Amino acid sequence: MYPPELVNPMREDLNAVGFKQITTTEDVDQAVNAEGTVLVVLNSVCGCAAGSMRPGVKHAIQTSAKLPQHLTTTFAGVDREAVDRARKYMLPYPPSSPSIALFKDGKLMHMIERHHIEGRTAEMIAENLKMAFEEFC
Repeated sequence: MYPPELVNPMREDLNAVGFKQITTTEDVDQAVNAEGTVLVVLNSVCGCAAGSMRPGVKHAIQTSAKLPQHLTTTFAGVDREAVDRARKYMLPYPPSSPSIALFKDGKLMHMIERHHIEGRTAEMIAENLKMAFEEFC
């Protein structure tokens, strides 16, 4: 488990733009099964999360005409039970962190896996998300 002083700034990076932390299995169940659209971001300490995933997510949230109704995040390597539960909802995609999932009425509609984040710019990730928001939100 990563120390809180390491992950807190990374958590705050998404909290500052309106994300709610989901840290328990119950939180995940409630979030994913909420009516409407829910964005679930599996945050991570890795460089691709810092360099492109979080900046891309923030840019999409700040510039998209349509947004998910609920913005949630949980942290790989910290919120283990919550992350494991979120990954079950993301099947058939294999475990991946960081990753981003968009749900609508409890169904997985769009998934961005780690291999779609690594080597991509924040702008590319933001555009991917904005297209998904336009289609599903």
